[in-house]
Amino acid sequence: MPTFGVIVFPGSNCDHDAYHALKHIMGVDTRFIFHKETDLGKVDGIVVPGGFSYGDYLRSGAIARFSPVMQAVSDFAAKGGPVIGICNGFQILLESGLLPGAMLHNEQLRFTCKQVYLKTEAFDTPFTSAIPKDTLLHIPVAHGEGNYYADETTLAQLEDQNQIVFRYVDADGNPTRESNPNGAVGNIAGICNAARNVVGMMPHPERAMETLLGSADGKYVFESVLQSF
Repeated sequence: MPTFGVIVFPGSNCDHDAYHALKHIMGVDTRFIFHKETDLGKVDGIVVPGGFSYGDYLRSGAIARFSPVMQAVSDFAAKGGPVIGICNGFQILLESGLLPGAMLHNEQLRFTCKQVYLKTEAFDTPFTSAIPKDTLLHIPVAHGEGNYYADETTLAQLEDQNQIVFRYVDADGNPTRESNPNGAVGNIAGICNAARNVVGMMPHPERAMETLLGSADGKYVFESVLQSF
């Protein structure tokens, strides 16, 4: 049975959600790893969770990127370890250079919290391999700076190398302007690195684990990575 680590920064508020999703729903050995740690210990996967690390001062993820633990996360990723950054975790991975691009304030300059539809476009990452090809995921977003941006050269590279993992779509699977909750370029909701072991996504799969709470589609993300071992 693999062991997962959930990184905890000052201001993290989805760390317990991620822990609950892995430990209590998926039945995985899971432990918290605090931001001051320089050694991840024996873990097989890492979740960088959502929240407001360091109060989002300067900009989202800009201070967390310098936490001691992020060097260990970078080393883990460089060795091929699976890492997923969710919401603020995605922002931290961008600031750390583990993923390309940047986050801007939402186009409407308001915090957005609602259910969205996601279309999976890359099925060869540890976090998407078990998602059925024709399944749209119904998963919540909750962010104020989720407007993904990259220059034209980077976007072309993401497209050419199939590094766009998720796009915001409508209920019919079309990436429309109306289905885009934040103005992200190309309706991009999630991407991966060139090695495909690091994934960042703005929507919260850990909040979509139980049908009673609105959706269990997030389980596909965690089932995928567990099947990759």
